Amino acid sequence: MNAHSAKKPHAPGWEAKRAKLEHYFDRTALDAWAAMTSDAPVSKIRATVRAGREEMRNTLLSWLPADLTGRRILDAGCGTGMLSIEAARRGAEVVGIDVSPQLIEIGKERLPDDVKGRISLHAGDMLDASFGEFDHIVSMDVLIHYESDQIAAATARLAERTRHSLLFTFAPGTPLLKTARAIGQFFPKSDRSPSIIPVEHGLVKSRLSRSVPHAKLGRDQRISRGFYTSHAQEVLLG
Repeated sequence: MNAHSAKKPHAPGWEAKRAKLEHYFDRTALDAWAAMTSDAPVSKIRATVRAGREEMRNTLLSWLPADLTGRRILDAGCGTGMLSIEAARRGAEVVGIDVSPQLIEIGKERLPDDVKGRISLHAGDMLDASFGEFDHIVSMDVLIHYESDQIAAATARLAERTRHSLLFTFAPGTPLLKTARAIGQFFPKSDRSPSIIPVEHGLVKSRLSRSVPHAKLGRDQRISRGFYTSHAQEVLLG
């Protein structure tokens, strides 16, 4: 690990946004997201989000080696640990970090017996360098809430601790997402999510080339299912 990586500041506004996300996932919509990450019945709208998230999760997992024995994985923004479980079943040692302590507790309660020895779940900041280095880092639907400069800064921080590949998703600049952001109506008022910030893919790639100049951009994939739209980017580091 870079000796001074832990001293690097976050991008401007990172801490304030992280606090809003913690409040949302830990208090405002905890029950909704606990249901979303289970097989419990949900509304038609949330069912499309669940289906989109499942397809995205499977896409990201398909970009990792089939055999992860001996590999250390960071699930950055793990929620209740669904991706962590699948990576552990391939033999990986997985560290899952999420901003929501309550989602982490739900994740711990749901851990199947066959992976309990290979997964550790923690509430905290995914950019915390004290968790060490990883062979692969996966961050699904966390950076969708951040501006392009914050995405670049966060991926640069994560890349410093990644030996092979970094996989993350962002909100693409589609007309639907831009309109939804403008009217602020993705969810009912009582549990509306923090703002999803659409970013053009070209801008993301341009900022990545400057923030992580030693990396190579790999595969990318956009997934849209009803009320779910997200774009995955692979960053190769070694």
